[in-house]
Amino acid sequence: MAKLIISYLIVLSVLVIAPQCFSHKAQGGYLYPQFYDHSCPQLHNIVKSVVAQAVARDRRMAASLLRLHFHDCFVKGCDASLLLDSSGSIVSEKGSKPNKNSVRGFEVIDEIKAAVEQACPHTVSCADILAITARDSVVIAGGPYWEVPLGRRDSRGASLSGSNNDIPAPNQTFNTILTKFKRQGLDLVDLVALSGAHTIGNARCVSFRQRLYNQNGNGQPDMTLDSLYASQLRSQCPPSGGDQNLFFLDYVSPFQFDNSYYRNILVNKGLLNSDQILWTKNPAAMQLVKQYADNMELFFDHFSKSVVKMGNISPLTGNRGEIRQNCRRINSY
Repeated sequence: MAKLIISYLIVLSVLVIAPQCFSHKAQGGYLYPQFYDHSCPQLHNIVKSVVAQAVARDRRMAASLLRLHFHDCFVKGCDASLLLDSSGSIVSEKGSKPNKNSVRGFEVIDEIKAAVEQACPHTVSCADILAITARDSVVIAGGPYWEVPLGRRDSRGASLSGSNNDIPAPNQTFNTILTKFKRQGLDLVDLVALSGAHTIGNARCVSFRQRLYNQNGNGQPDMTLDSLYASQLRSQCPPSGGDQNLFFLDYVSPFQFDNSYYRNILVNKGLLNSDQILWTKNPAAMQLVKQYADNMELFFDHFSKSVVKMGNISPLTGNRGEIRQNCRRINSY
């Protein structure tokens, strides 16, 4: 009998500490993949289904949904503040310089949220939906799978100034971008690995025009950009006008999550300045670019770890924040 009791206590201890072994410490509590296993067991199937349908309708959507998670986490932490529309005292982050006429996919998040609310009312946060959606978008595009730590809650406010100031911009210097990553608790490996998200998706002409015509204000094009590639880009990105014209961030395999983004950088065909400077401005970053270009498994491994790390930026947990019923607005009490 004594042996049975001891065995039972050992098993019980393992079960109690197991979530913490696979979790990430967040301010005020833990995030762990099993958070909704009992309260909303249908969650992952619902998200996966809606994301798959959305990407089938629009192949660009995988990149757009992944980007929502990035732009949310870099402002006030991963709290779904990006999803809030302007209302009352809230000024939406959607109107910031990095987001205006750029971020998209909000209607897909609305669709997921509606389906989840029907299955599990008042249970799953919009912030967690963004994190799962980002993972599923990468997997659908052929990228790596990772367990998503869960348990975030939603903010009751937004930060337009934070969105304007904290999200790295394509025309900023390497040191400025790295500093913005470090402020979020991310390092150089995270910067280079997470930049690999640009293996899918598009960028607007306005985001890289200065590389074609007036790099550094000296009237000369960016000499780190392949001349033939630059000529092709100029045909659809004129010196003025066409700001919203779209270009593949990875012209080789624009809808496939792979390592060709890094191979492009090696031959001076990174579309954005923030892409190419990974190869030209820092020896450690340069080495990582070469490693990822040579080894897709290494890139996938580092990307998965870095996106989980990013997803753990200042989440609201415990009794902080709320579980929004509609991702676009805070609950009314």
